[in-house]
Amino acid sequence: MNHLPLTLILALAAPLASAQTVSLTLPDAVSRALASGPDVTTARANLQKAQATLRSAQADPSSIITTLTQAQQGAAAAEATLAGTKLNVAQTVITQYLAAYEADGRITLNQAQVNLDERSLQIARARLQARVATQLDVNRAQTSLNQNRQELSDARAQLPVLEAQLARTLGLNVGTDLRLAAPPTPPKLSVTLATLQSGLEKRLPTLVQAAQGAEFATLQVRIADNDYTPVRTLQDARTALDNARRDLDTAQRGAATGVRDAFRSVQDAQERVNLARQQVTNAQSTLMQAQARLKAGTAAAVDVQQAQVQAQQAAFGVTQAQDNLWRALAALSVASGTDVTGLVR
Repeated sequence: MNHLPLTLILALAAPLASAQTVSLTLPDAVSRALASGPDVTTARANLQKAQATLRSAQADPSSIITTLTQAQQGAAAAEATLAGTKLNVAQTVITQYLAAYEADGRITLNQAQVNLDERSLQIARARLQARVATQLDVNRAQTSLNQNRQELSDARAQLPVLEAQLARTLGLNVGTDLRLAAPPTPPKLSVTLATLQSGLEKRLPTLVQAAQGAEFATLQVRIADNDYTPVRTLQDARTALDNARRDLDTAQRGAATGVRDAFRSVQDAQERVNLARQQVTNAQSTLMQAQARLKAGTAAAVDVQQAQVQAQQAAFGVTQAQDNLWRALAALSVASGTDVTGLVR
């Protein structure tokens, strides 16, 4: 009796052994990325290094003021970078999670539409045979079915790609089977625009660096403003300070505008959730009416099936609207340097 080599057995078993199913919620996915993601890990290491450099400079009695200032700024910048990195990573995870979750829901919706189209085609053919419809009616039903079958095929092909992107971001093995729970209801925005725009130069990494540039340039002017430093050196320092202040002002105005635009996007997304919920109410009423008419003998089963698909579409519209609100909240978090999603710890 022939036996397979052990190496071949292990090779054949490897794909099965490596395949795993991971159930996730949106908060779980964000927490996983923040705890062990490469970008956050690097930012933490850089902060620890900058803090160590600052402690060394503070402990060294021979440290000059420029060295100490640069060490202090380095630690502050690294801290802002870590906070900003967390918000950026959270935005990436939220975007990828919602994309994969929606793709799965779109498959269900497309399948329901295909089922309806198949029934509509059967009816069109029967009506043609009974000479109460034309070949054009059949052709239209067939075209609709073909289009929705293609959309279903595209959705099925897209889902594993989107899941693979999320798995890679979370550091999961290739081929991991993800089971994504429905995202929780997005939180209501409880902070004002003025609050989010205040103190941006202390939170946004780019503004922190710009503010530090102006601060260090001010220090250079103060150091050069004496009777033993060449006048040209003082003039150059003042020019550098003017430039740094202009850069900071431009960056501050741009950041404030970005926060305002992101804030408005959240407000718009919240309104669209309300509108989508109203559509669900309308679709449910239509479905109930169709079911009542079917029971009364004044509607056909296909009319109920069509109303059911419309109700599914409306429900999926709510999912998409809520997901867009999550995306808008994540974008506002990044723009303001303040977490408004409630997911960043």
